[in-house]
This record gives sequence, structure tokens and C-alpha cells, in this order.
Amino acid sequence: MTSRDDLPPTEPAALPPATHTGVMGRLRNYFLTGLIVAGPVAITLYLTWWFVTWVDGLVRPFVPFAYRPETYLPFGVPGSGLIVAVVALTLLGFLTANLIGRTLVDIGERFLGRIPAVRAIYRAMKQVFETLFSGQGSSFRRVGLVEFPSPGMWSIVLISQPPSADVASSLPGKEDHISVFLPCSPNPTTGFFFYVPKSKIIEVDMTAEEAATLIMSAGVVQPGADQQKKVAALTGMANAARIANAGSASALQPEPAKVD
Repeated sequence: MTSRDDLPPTEPAALPPATHTGVMGRLRNYFLTGLIVAGPVAITLYLTWWFVTWVDGLVRPFVPFAYRPETYLPFGVPGSGLIVAVVALTLLGFLTANLIGRTLVDIGERFLGRIPAVRAIYRAMKQVFETLFSGQGSSFRRVGLVEFPSPGMWSIVLISQPPSADVASSLPGKEDHISVFLPCSPNPTTGFFFYVPKSKIIEVDMTAEEAATLIMSAGVVQPGADQQKKVAALTGMANAARIANAGSASALQPEPAKVD
């Protein structure tokens, strides 16, 4: 008769696989995937709805009550103010294209030009709108790299227009300058505006939309691997040129005289 100690040791029963972590991991991945898909759509719809309601709020007070859709319907019609604004602006442009419209615009501009505080604002806004919506200028359509805020650090800038004759004559040196705008991350509507010599700018084959996406994402969304190689190569060339210029400048400096 064998005792309990003489029996061979038995293997412990195998535990069921821990599926809790795997299920939670899959659910987390599904949630993140849904967030990636729905997030941009939701934000786009929200911004569109905000813009439509904002325009409706501006235009609705100027529309007579008898012509509003909610007068005849039990609910309001979003976008009716936007439609009225588009039609009104198109009609204004049509009237401005003829002689009578241009005469009225000239009278209005002369009237605004006599008001000291309003004159500067109106002229500046008119130049900005003419430059942005004329389709003929090249402002903010080119992207470049500028060594900022310190040597060896490069920032994305949007290239604008050359300075005026008065500003160009006041800038030091004989080299041509150009104005650039350096957007801040993650809000590209704020940033720095400054003049920089043309030789200090490395123009990059990148659209303004790609540059804005790169800045808003803080470098997370890159324009592409090939573009990255181009930017890295250009930056390396710029660093090499800067080191070479610094070395040549130090070599040209006279050595201090030795005192016996």
C-alpha cells in the first residue's frame, strides 16, 4: 500500500488565459480609431455651424420680418442669412463694376479718408483684402526656413512681400530683404513678423496648407518622408555654409600683436 508521499507530483492545473487585458486593449484601439474618424468630422461640422449661425446673426437684423423664413415656418432655417449675405455681396460687386457704383465707392472712400482714426484702419484693411483675394499676389504662398530663435534652430515661415522703398532704405546693409511671418504653434494666427535678408531664407517646396498643418500639429503631422529629407538636406547645407562663413571671417581677423 503506497503512502501519499510516494505518489508522483502532479502538475498544477493550468489557469485560463487572461483575456481581460486583450479585450480592454482592443476596446481602447476601437475607441481611438473611432475618435480619429469622428473627431475631425465633428470639429468641421461644429466650425461650419458656428460660422453659419454667426453670419445669420449678423444679417438677420437687416432682413425685414416679412421676408424671414421663420415667419412662415414653425422653425428657423439655418443658413438663410448666409444666402442673403452671398447674394448681397454679389450684387454689390455687380453694382461696383459700373460707373455709378465706382462713383459711389469713391465718394465713400473720400468720406472715410477725412476721418483721422478710421482712415488708417480702412486703408490697411483694403490693402490686406485686395492682396488676399485678388489672386494676383504671392503673399503667404511660399514657405521657407529661417534660423530662429538661435543659431542652429530653424523655424517655418511664410514668405510675404519685399519692404517698401522707405523701409528698405532704413534697413542696414546692401542686401535685399523680404518680409516673413513666423506662425506660432499650435495657433498659427499668432506669431512674429520681421524683415530678413533673402540669403538667410531657405525656400522649401511646401504649400502654405502643409506648413499650417505642420505648425498646428507641433510637428506630429509631417508633409511626407521625401519632404523631410529635403528639409533636412537644406538645413544641413545652411549649417555648413554658416560654419564656413564663420571660419572664413575668423581667419581674416588680424592676430593680436605680441608684447615683449
